[in-house]
Amino acid sequence: MKVDQLEGVTFGSVVTDVSLESLSASEWNELYELWIDRALLIFPQAHLTAEGQDDFAQRFGTLEFSRAPISNIGKDGKVHYENSDEVVKSLRGNEGWHHDSTYMPLQAKGAVFSAEIIPSSGAATGWADMRAAYEDLDDEARAHVSTLRAYHSLYYSQGRSGYLPDKKNDDGTYGLYGYHNMEVSLRPLVKVHPVTGKPNLIIGRHAHDIVGMEKDHSQKFLDELNDWACQPPRTYHHDWEVGDAVVWDNRRLQHRGTPFDMTEPRRMWHTRIAGDPSSELAINHQIDAIPSDNVERHPTGTWAC
Repeated sequence: MKVDQLEGVTFGSVVTDVSLESLSASEWNELYELWIDRALLIFPQAHLTAEGQDDFAQRFGTLEFSRAPISNIGKDGKVHYENSDEVVKSLRGNEGWHHDSTYMPLQAKGAVFSAEIIPSSGAATGWADMRAAYEDLDDEARAHVSTLRAYHSLYYSQGRSGYLPDKKNDDGTYGLYGYHNMEVSLRPLVKVHPVTGKPNLIIGRHAHDIVGMEKDHSQKFLDELNDWACQPPRTYHHDWEVGDAVVWDNRRLQHRGTPFDMTEPRRMWHTRIAGDPSSELAINHQIDAIPSDNVERHPTGTWAC
């Protein structure tokens, strides 16, 4: 197994000469330690099978969901490309920096992502190191953000970008993953990684309405912090080749898709690794930790209703 660190950035390694579907115990231990240290592992030309991708992801923990397509190709083979199309809306929304599932009660631990069909240009995936961003803040800013909490909602992020689905269910939700009718998740802006013990920012497009801060001020503050955090040398964008696979630590890294010509087909496969309830549950979903009569509510009601 050969490991090369990404140059000029604060995280990430390229791993070659290893079969992810037949790892020895020593290879797995080495990969896991490398993942904890580097947060993003890139496996060029891994060509994972469907079963192999899920099996590899399960080594990191329980799955939030098994291998699913992230694609503009419909079940009938149709390529979706119009901005009014529901498939395209979801893909366009993902072009904003985010952590996976912060809008759910349980934030994801990580994900395995692989490329099956890629367009002729564009469509790179970017990652941003929120541990390095936290460490690069000055002492006063670190102390300030460590006192703040914000709500996270897919309704908010897709609505703000203009990409909410058109058709609602009878209960006010949408028939797509993440549009739940549970209480909007409340999370601190600074999270301590459960393995390394090092703090990092938890922000991104799903975050909104910092507790105790006026709405417009909160939006401006989060936008400016996110824009600053997601800058070199804390960012890396991967240009995909068919067969490439990656695994990243969602507790530390944000990620995003980037634009491409939607008239060209693209199919990626995403397996999401569930977070540990002891460290990834939203504050207001920790039922055993917070008395029900003291749970903070979203200041303007629940986005999912």
